[in-house]
Amino acid sequence: MLLIGMFDSPFVRRVAVSLKRLSIPFEHANWSVGADHTRIRQYSPLGRVPTLVLDDGMALTDSSAILDHLDSVVGSARALVPVSGTPRRDVMQLIALAVGAAEKGREQIYERVFRPAEKRHEPYLDRCRTQMHGALEEIERWRASHAGIWITGERLTQADITITCCWTFLVDALALESSRYNMLAALAERCEALSEFAATRARWSPPRS
Repeated sequence: MLLIGMFDSPFVRRVAVSLKRLSIPFEHANWSVGADHTRIRQYSPLGRVPTLVLDDGMALTDSSAILDHLDSVVGSARALVPVSGTPRRDVMQLIALAVGAAEKGREQIYERVFRPAEKRHEPYLDRCRTQMHGALEEIERWRASHAGIWITGERLTQADITITCCWTFLVDALALESSRYNMLAALAERCEALSEFAATRARWSPPRS
């Protein structure tokens, strides 16, 4: 398998962490959506990352689709998302909140990096910040009311992986104050100490056109 994309992207990184957690071997193409756009489009018509090229040549694009495929490969006993019921609902909702927060953080970055200062739309940026913090506050409330080792209990799930990758991205890219979300920061610190997270930790760098 070949994973395309840079690990400073939370979406690429959550796939990489999951592959390592599931002991699925892969090669890594550390390609940028800016500088390496042409190369990426050889595998992904959208030019998006992450893209995972399977051993049979099939290329999967979008981290959610990739992670769903990985869970189907390893089977329900090892899957990082529970297969049914309340456990699945809770994990999927927490993932949605974390991904939403990261997407709103990314919008703020793109507005700052690619749009001239005089053309930035402050009401839009304020809305993105409000949405981002709303999602993080909801995850913080959840964590405060659930006492398990991991965010949904005694077993690490995709919710822990995605929340940590998105949290670390926001802290690095937006200098987010971790003291505002003590419970979330503690969960991320616990995850970042694991080998699969340490092996995929990359210094965030601003996107280039």
